[in-house]
Amino acid sequence: MTDLPPLPPSLSHLDARGHARMVDVSEKAVTSREATARARVVMEAATLAMIVEGRAPKGDVFATARVAGIMAAKRTHELIPLCHPLPVSGVTVDLAPSATGDAVEIEATVRVTGQTGVEMEALTAVTVAALTVYDMCKAVERGMRIEDVRLVSKSGGRSGDYRAE
Repeated sequence: MTDLPPLPPSLSHLDARGHARMVDVSEKAVTSREATARARVVMEAATLAMIVEGRAPKGDVFATARVAGIMAAKRTHELIPLCHPLPVSGVTVDLAPSATGDAVEIEATVRVTGQTGVEMEALTAVTVAALTVYDMCKAVERGMRIEDVRLVSKSGGRSGDYRAE
């Protein structure tokens, strides 16, 4: 196997030879950190009405997706290579029908007191919650779309706060 030329130090998950590595956060300060992510599942109005009215064949879509999102946040390190396992101290996953009547809006907030951020946990939570909405309703509508998965805010840590526009 040939060694690659040295890489710039800005690539934190690669060593000087280009090999994957987990970033060492042992020297970073323990601080309170929080991240919020959002996603939406676009669907026909009739599908959304079925969810809201509690008529989905597989059961309570919002409750099941909420639990799935919470579980996903806690297991992010098992899904994303090189992600640190974190002592997650709080997760909220909220689902609601959109004002336009054609989507489920999902928001997840994850909190931790630790040495690295929780952005990936928040993004994983909303994505798995969205996948769960799709799974529970796919027998009714296969054309649903998961859209606009994004980080909307983060606080704490060396890089400071972030708020999406």
